[in-house]
Amino acid sequence: MLFDIRTIVGGLLGIYGVILIIVGAVNHSAADLQRSGGWNTNLWSGIVMAVIAVGFLIWVRLRPTQVPRHTESSSPTE
Repeated sequence: MLFDIRTIVGGLLGIYGVILIIVGAVNHSAADLQRSGGWNTNLWSGIVMAVIAVGFLIWVRLRPTQVPRHTESSSPTE
């Protein structure tokens, strides 16, 4: 489960989402809001990324990767 691509993508999106949420909450100015049409784009994109990351991590927990078992149908004869 640790090396599943969904875990890696979810973790990276979560890290980037948290960083953008912090930047959007702490460092926004009136000039930034005017440039983006009144939207705090860092904050909103961080929230969306965090929600998608949670979705990926829930997906990993609900549908884990199934490793097929290799079974011999017949034993080799000598």
